[in-house]
Amino acid sequence: MPRSFLFCFYFFLQSAIVMAQTPARDSIFPKKVSLEEVVIKGRKAPLTFQIDRQLYNASAYANALNGNAVELVKNLPGVSLNGQGELQLRGSSSFLVLINGKPAQGDPAFVLSQLPASQILRVEVISSPGAAFDADGKSGILNIITLSAPEKGLLLQSNVMTGLGTIEDFGNQRYTNPRRRSADVAAAWQRGRWDISTGLNYLRNDASGYREGDVYTLRNNIKTAFPSVGERSFRRYNYGGRLSAQYELNPNSQLSFGAYVGKRFQSRVADLLYSNTRTHLQTGMVSPFTYYNKNTADKEGLFSLVSIGGQHKLRAGTGLSYSLQYEGADLDSRTTNENLTAPVWGTMIQETDNPGANTMHAWRAKVDMNRKAGNTTIQGGYQFRYDTQDGIYTYLFRDAGQQAYQTDPAFSSAVRVDNVIHAAYGQLSGKQERLEWQAGLRAEHTQRTLKLANLGDTRRLTLLNLFPSYAFRYAVSETSVWKTTLTRRIKRTNNYELNPMPEREHSETLEQGDPELLPELTAVWELGWEKRLRQGNLFITLYHQQTKNPIQRVNKVFNDTILNRVFTNAGSARQTGMEANLTLRIAKVWDLILGGNLFHYRIDGAIFNGQLPVSNSSWVYSLNITNTVNMGKSWSTQLGVNYLSLRATAQGEDGAFLTPSLTVKKGTKDKRWTFAGQWLFMDAGLGISNRQRISTWGRDFYTTTNYIYEPDQFQLSAGFQLQRRNRKVSLPQSEITEKEF
Repeated sequence: MPRSFLFCFYFFLQSAIVMAQTPARDSIFPKKVSLEEVVIKGRKAPLTFQIDRQLYNASAYANALNGNAVELVKNLPGVSLNGQGELQLRGSSSFLVLINGKPAQGDPAFVLSQLPASQILRVEVISSPGAAFDADGKSGILNIITLSAPEKGLLLQSNVMTGLGTIEDFGNQRYTNPRRRSADVAAAWQRGRWDISTGLNYLRNDASGYREGDVYTLRNNIKTAFPSVGERSFRRYNYGGRLSAQYELNPNSQLSFGAYVGKRFQSRVADLLYSNTRTHLQTGMVSPFTYYNKNTADKEGLFSLVSIGGQHKLRAGTGLSYSLQYEGADLDSRTTNENLTAPVWGTMIQETDNPGANTMHAWRAKVDMNRKAGNTTIQGGYQFRYDTQDGIYTYLFRDAGQQAYQTDPAFSSAVRVDNVIHAAYGQLSGKQERLEWQAGLRAEHTQRTLKLANLGDTRRLTLLNLFPSYAFRYAVSETSVWKTTLTRRIKRTNNYELNPMPEREHSETLEQGDPELLPELTAVWELGWEKRLRQGNLFITLYHQQTKNPIQRVNKVFNDTILNRVFTNAGSARQTGMEANLTLRIAKVWDLILGGNLFHYRIDGAIFNGQLPVSNSSWVYSLNITNTVNMGKSWSTQLGVNYLSLRATAQGEDGAFLTPSLTVKKGTKDKRWTFAGQWLFMDAGLGISNRQRISTWGRDFYTTTNYIYEPDQFQLSAGFQLQRRNRKVSLPQSEITEKEF
């Protein structure tokens, strides 16, 4: 899609708008008042409600103070983080991330890791989005709202953190002395017709780790077992900068601009000692073989995003908004494997080098109109999306005695994926006394083109999908609300999942995609209850998800010592569960936030072109607990616990994952300075925190791996915040009991 078209589209809309006569501003107060400012004493409610979402106040989660957005959102009900760093909403990593209402492409955890938690005002969880939202993300949407300046004022905020020395390094040899430090600064300013905000951030977050694995395969009446132990550590950092500006042309018209640039780097080592044995099942003959695999996987990416848009109020209660957005990413990866003789690191047996590059460009043009007629609002809009992913993956190898690398064409590829999406929607919403409602329909026409250069093959997939939705919210009393929602969502495929050429992740694993992979389609129904308590609130939501074409990563035997991990569709999946959250002031100094998700998951179907039936199910639950005790004189402490239970996969199960944390915080009397100490991944020698076992099995293989990450991490931080208002009048408000109904 040529860029010139999109810019012409923007300027055409600008010139085509005919403004209504600018009315005089309505006065907020009927007469002048002499108040400069009213000081509010109390704490903001950690949770409020709207018809289609829950709004979580970020300041309630001090344990995320020095982390990124991932560390914040993992505390919310229905959200969990596993040992591989995968963020899930209601058990799925497929959800859409919005930053101040603007969609961001890519893996959710990857996107959120670029944003410091200290610059977040609130998180909005939209589990049943209406037709006006993108249909991406089968489990819903997380909308991250960043800090802004007070009305007609200035906000300055900065934080620095340093990590103390490591407690447990597992005796690792390569990535020793992990470094943990961060710094960020944010500024926002409102004056006249301008509203500007900006921020810079840096985060270094290394981690030591250890891995214990046990694998066997059965081929040609021979059992090959290859258990392994060794280091699995990470070096990782990211930094970025963001800028947004809004300009008020007049009381009815605003223009906006936003930009972001950031970089993320991660290097993972897995230096493993393999103790192989080949056993002939008929003769009982055993052949042992031991070797080291020195494995390094480096990934880095440069990301950029630019958006421009406008909002205009026209005559007769009609509004128009439009936006253009460009998002780009340059991702580079390199995986190296060195197989060496053992028991001491010695002669090279074989060496592989797998460089890769994936470039993404995504364009989005959107126009929306709404009209309010009495208590009813009519919305409609159109969106055009065009994105490309261009990947080049090379497999180089050399065996013992060879001087130069050779290229293996069976494992090397160039893959390009183009997606063109036209979407149109209509939605009605309204409010009558105690009832709020909305209903809508979104239609999307998608064309996916996949080009495999090395095979000279081009494959196209064309889909027309309808996404209906409704939401009803009824207040049966001043303190009790019932709601029900229905929505249909989609999880789209990416370059990595479609690439049919295997990638050598490490000695025992090849990763491979499926060019015929279909997107997941999920229907979600909810029934919820919201209850305002005397000192807090409670919500309970029952939900059911029905998924067609669930995308699974499954294993099959490639050879006697290598498993082939393949992305494939696996029939259908069902998930029925309950999500709940309780916020409660137990005492004047003690606040509790208790959230959780319990569901039953079942998957049925067949994989590998219908050759292998799949049927598995389990109960899964996650708990997120935050206890905050205010000890007086600006001292507070917060104990948080995040727990994810064992859960079934298509061919096995993922084990439980526990991450407790403790934060002690001290503020100054003027509330400008904050000092904190944190104890993350609390374990104290118990051997239960920050570790997870993952197992899969089939007719001819079994594999189980225990990932053990560094527990007991300690951090110290200091933060500064300044807010200045110009004639800002803040009216008194209630504390935790103030909610929206």
